Amino acid sequence: MVSPDRPARRRSVYRILPPRPFLAAITMLLFTFLLYVIEAYDVSTGLTLDQEGIVARDPSHLDSVLWAPLLHAGWAHLESNTLPFLIFGFLAMAGGLGQFVVVTAIVWLTSGLGVWFFSPPGSDTVGASGVIFGWLVFLLFRGFFAGSAKQILLAVVLFFLWGGVLFGVLPGQPGISWQAHLFGALGGILAARVVAGAARRRGAGELMPR
Repeated sequence: MVSPDRPARRRSVYRILPPRPFLAAITMLLFTFLLYVIEAYDVSTGLTLDQEGIVARDPSHLDSVLWAPLLHAGWAHLESNTLPFLIFGFLAMAGGLGQFVVVTAIVWLTSGLGVWFFSPPGSDTVGASGVIFGWLVFLLFRGFFAGSAKQILLAVVLFFLWGGVLFGVLPGQPGISWQAHLFGALGGILAARVVAGAARRRGAGELMPR
């Protein structure tokens, strides 16, 4: 027999806003507040945390993949990331907090490892822009993988408003890690595939006789 909650689960696959928007908004505000607390501490201690970024192919800095997105090279850097961080993170919670954690983990690690392997030797990379790129590309691709017209329409709107930032995946812009952006974007595509695949498997399981 078909599970009675199947329609609700199918709707969750195509949702464009978080199921609990207030909780999602509070979560992203707290996450952003954490970034500001860290930057305030960094500035008060003479920008010592900036030295803990991802240094390409340096084994002693491989663990920086885990926290480099929490660090920023000054207030201007953090402020430029704040609005897209809030918006894309909020929208990426459409599948619930658990899915958001999985998507963010995939993007976070893919971007960080891409920076560690492919950035110029000795470069020190900090900032959340790789994660932001990953969330944006996840939002752009999930509708195509899920076959959701609503999500595709949202992707078109996001691309119209923010598509220009995708040029950040191209090399040649001084002071900008195109590696973080490129591999964050690839992480977003991977996350969209993982989410769509998990949804298909759940749907197939719900149709099996019990």
